[in-house]
Amino acid sequence: MDYNTKGKVLKKAVVWKELYFYRKSDAIYQLTVEFCKRFLPAHGDRTVDQMVQAARSGKQNIVEGSEDGQTSSEMEIKLMNVARGSLQELRADYNDYLNTHHLTIWSKDSERQQRLRNFCHSHNDYSDYEPLLAKMNDEEMANLALTLCHQTDKMMCAYIEKLEKQFVTEGGIKERMHAARTGYRQEVDTHMRALEAENQRLKAENAELKRKLEELRKAWESLGEPRKS
Repeated sequence: MDYNTKGKVLKKAVVWKELYFYRKSDAIYQLTVEFCKRFLPAHGDRTVDQMVQAARSGKQNIVEGSEDGQTSSEMEIKLMNVARGSLQELRADYNDYLNTHHLTIWSKDSERQQRLRNFCHSHNDYSDYEPLLAKMNDEEMANLALTLCHQTDKMMCAYIEKLEKQFVTEGGIKERMHAARTGYRQEVDTHMRALEAENQRLKAENAELKRKLEELRKAWESLGEPRKS
């Protein structure tokens, strides 16, 4: 009987490269690097390092959270929230740039923002945006980054909520290990009880066969005895 196929402890690995919000976060990172090169001074401005680091942190913590999630649901949820925090920090930097340069943060009801939102909704990779960036000014690129950040955050909120529900219902690795051990012991006990019942059945069957053999022996012996005159 193979007990190793049951009672799985590790969660199924998440292919983070296929997560839509990871792909968007990677687009945000590369877009931010390009934005800083074009519109911020190369030296003497800490904003560049802050923005690039915040964008990279958002992307990398999704990777680390997904990898750690196999063994630790708590760490996965924690790192996903760290990623969200980094992207929120980045949004604040883009907002600050637009405000300090007297540029417009596009209203969600404006026609151009609606077109941008629809485009971002159906495009997840940097390769979708790279050909457009050369034609964009700083206001357009900043609003593009903000839109991607908003959409990524919304997707991550839904994903984290799913992780939290799984944690409540399935527990972390300690709970899964306990359930696996308990399930293993229960399965072994059930198997042993079945073997004991089979053993008792065979014993009873053997006793019945012995009884019948004894009856046949006696019957045979009675047929072989000489008749009395």
